[in-house]
Amino acid sequence: MLKDPLVSPQWLAEHLDAPDLVTIDASWYLPDMGRDAKAEYAAGHIPGARFFDIDDVSDTESPLPHMLPSAAKFASKMKQLGIGDGQSIVVYDGMGIFSSARVWWMLRVFGVKQVYVLDGGLPAWKAAKLPLTDDHTLPKERQFTASLNHDMVRSLLQVEAALKDGRTFVLDARPPERFNGQVPEPRAGVRAGHMPGALNLPFPLVLQDGKMRSVDELNDIFTQMGIASADPVITSCGSGVTAAILVLALTRIGHYNTAIYDGSWAEWGTNTETEVV
Repeated sequence: MLKDPLVSPQWLAEHLDAPDLVTIDASWYLPDMGRDAKAEYAAGHIPGARFFDIDDVSDTESPLPHMLPSAAKFASKMKQLGIGDGQSIVVYDGMGIFSSARVWWMLRVFGVKQVYVLDGGLPAWKAAKLPLTDDHTLPKERQFTASLNHDMVRSLLQVEAALKDGRTFVLDARPPERFNGQVPEPRAGVRAGHMPGALNLPFPLVLQDGKMRSVDELNDIFTQMGIASADPVITSCGSGVTAAILVLALTRIGHYNTAIYDGSWAEWGTNTETEVV
């Protein structure tokens, strides 16, 4: 088991044929990005990678975007992808580090211990001139055991309580102009602004050129925010995707007392009973 939650393209290339290693393409894009994740996967992906659809592997009964599914549904979807118990998993995406962090977190939430993110994602893999394939033959189904770790997820009511407890840091990963309510939210019916008491840490600040910043740089960022190693941290964003990038950054520096507000601003900003500043 590796200590760092990130692996390099070179490491993955050297271990790609290992029988207990599986790779996941977790690419997902916002509508205004003009990219089709499934089409890009079909055109070329890391050999052996399975495509993980964030919107499909979710609670499709919820009105909120890509909320965590039940443990039973998650296990079923992983079984269909040929992902099973005891495997090591490397997740990547087409942006560098973007949606891969969300899927990394989801796998951890449902009990996978050995799961990592490809630092720099598919762009770094391509820059290293490593091979791609358009083959997407799925391996045979495997048994996947899923159990949801509730300590890693927070509900609206839990976030409201955390904002008042005086010891929990609630970090919002959205851009400053959205956090400050200076621009409209991209989702219809969602109010502009932020949760009272939340702090803004835009997710690009923990990245550089599509890769995660060094441990020393990350330590400096969180120290400057007043966050000590044992402080509980809840991260949030627009819909629970980029919030996971902050959790990934915290995990890299050995800070494990973290959780994601799964409903994020998509829920808080539409709830008429929540306070917005």
